[in-house]
Amino acid sequence: MSLKIRLARGGSKKRPFYRLVVADARSPRDGRFIEKVGTYNPMLAKDSADRIVLETERLTHWLSVGAQPTDRVARFLDAAGLMKREARNNPQQGEPGKKAQERAKAKAAKAEAAE
Repeated sequence: MSLKIRLARGGSKKRPFYRLVVADARSPRDGRFIEKVGTYNPMLAKDSADRIVLETERLTHWLSVGAQPTDRVARFLDAAGLMKREARNNPQQGEPGKKAQERAKAKAAKAEAAE
């Protein structure tokens, strides 16, 4: 059984609230879970202490047993100092797509021909 540490969404429409849960990887996002290990409230200010609440003792236990955190949870754990997350680098992230590049080339060629 592979375990995931992930976010389970709660709260009403347009007012999200998340629980950090340890769950079987096959169970649905808001479905059955094994244990609740924290909360995340994105509606609070970023410097608020209650924005992310983690039960560090239980998280270290589940990480030692082999539970894999999702990307977002790994960010939280890295900020708390519970695990190391490698920084990602995508140099092509800001580049436009192929069609947009072709349109830009055509527009530049047209402007050059007009001169």
